[in-house]
Parts: sequence; C-alpha cells; structure tokens
Amino acid sequence: MNQFSLKDRIILITGASSGIGRSCSVECSRSGAHLILIARNEEELQKTVSMLTPGTRTETIIADITNAENLEELIADKVSILGKISGFIHCAGIEKTLPLKKHTAQIYTDIFAVNVISGFEIAKILSLKKYKNETSSFVFISSVAGVVGEIGKAAYSASKGAVVSGARSLAMELSRSGIRVNSVSPAMVHTPILEKMFENIGEDAAGEILKKHPLGIGQPEDVANACIFLLSEASKWITGSNLVVDGGYSAH
Repeated sequence: MNQFSLKDRIILITGASSGIGRSCSVECSRSGAHLILIARNEEELQKTVSMLTPGTRTETIIADITNAENLEELIADKVSILGKISGFIHCAGIEKTLPLKKHTAQIYTDIFAVNVISGFEIAKILSLKKYKNETSSFVFISSVAGVVGEIGKAAYSASKGAVVSGARSLAMELSRSGIRVNSVSPAMVHTPILEKMFENIGEDAAGEILKKHPLGIGQPEDVANACIFLLSEASKWITGSNLVVDGGYSAH
C-alpha cells in the first residue's frame, strides 16, 4: 500500500482558485483524492477544476468564507454528494506589506478574518461527526513570516503566527475525535500574491529577498506536496506540528 496516497479520500480546500490552493487541488487530485473546492472567483475556480486529473469527483462552493452565514449548509450539501471529509487544507489568505504607520485596525481585522478565523470556523464545522471520517487531517497554510520577523508585515505575520499556535491548540483538542491538525509554513512561493508584492517593493528589495532563499523561490507544488504528506497515512503520528517549507529561508 502507498502510504502517501489519497486515493478516494474527500478533501476540502479553501482558496482553490489560485496559487497554493490551486496547486493543492491539482496535486491532491493526482494523488487520487476527490475534492470540495471553495473560492470567491468562480471563473478562476473553474480553471482549477479544468486542471484536475480526469475522473476526479469535484464539487465547488462559490462563497466569501469570512461572511457566509450558510457555510455549514453549503458544506453539508457537498458532503451528502461526495461523502464524509478525510482532509481539509485552509489555503485562503491575504497578504499586505505596509509600514507600521500605514497599518489600520481594519487591515488587521480583514487579514485575521481570512487567514485565521475563517479557517478555524471551517475546522469547527468539519470536526462534527456528521461531516468527517473516523480519522481525518486538517492542514493550515501559515508562513515563515509567522515564525521570523519581516519588515512591513506586522498584521500578516501576526495572523500567520496565530495560525501556527491555533493549529497546535486544535491538535490537542481534536485528537480525541481522530483528527490530526498541523500547519505548513512556506517562504516565498511563485504565486499571484508574490508577483503583486514584488511589483510594489521594487527591483532592489526583490533581489534582497531572492538572496535569502538558498534554494531559490519555491513553487506552489512544493507546498502542496508537504500538505499531501500531512493528509496521508505517511504522517499518521504527526499532529500539532508546523512544517517549514522555505528553501532554507529561516536557516539564516
């Protein structure tokens, strides 16, 4: 038996319309999973669906997870079609790089709503017996910015640190329900968020960031493969961990 296989498992992924979320969707389908994909942008989400391995059973939910009051109903509907959840990856996230003087209370609120609160709210839903398999695995995408300091990222870093510490607490609480909970902390990865950030900071600053990655900037599938490991039986004795996937960035 392939311990890394996700064959016939039902995996729910947020932020599936781009970047790491899209890559997680594609790689999970390659590993044999069937998918419930959540995003706000229907057109981009359909692009993700078109990239999946043929034969992947897929259900989509178009919703803003920060204020979808009927999110449980939407998830319940998809579970009734595909089956109970074996895994969950919270990839939805927003990033802002701004000097502290430009940070506002609203920026903190907006970033925490997506990066932290919505993921934990979905975990709450998926931890209910009626929606999950006997054993399941939850993976939260954090960031090395949640572990090391970075200029201009007070709100973002705080949110990603909250993901790491919150996931550890969930791991302790949900282990009795057969749920493992871990986080993955990437450094810079080729995604639309990174491209936008590089446009804002200029060539010199971008060059400095590149120097800090001994193995270069990562690809979204590097993060997706770490998630697949944490969803699979190969990691059945791992919970409450933060897996750093950063090309050596935090080894400085």
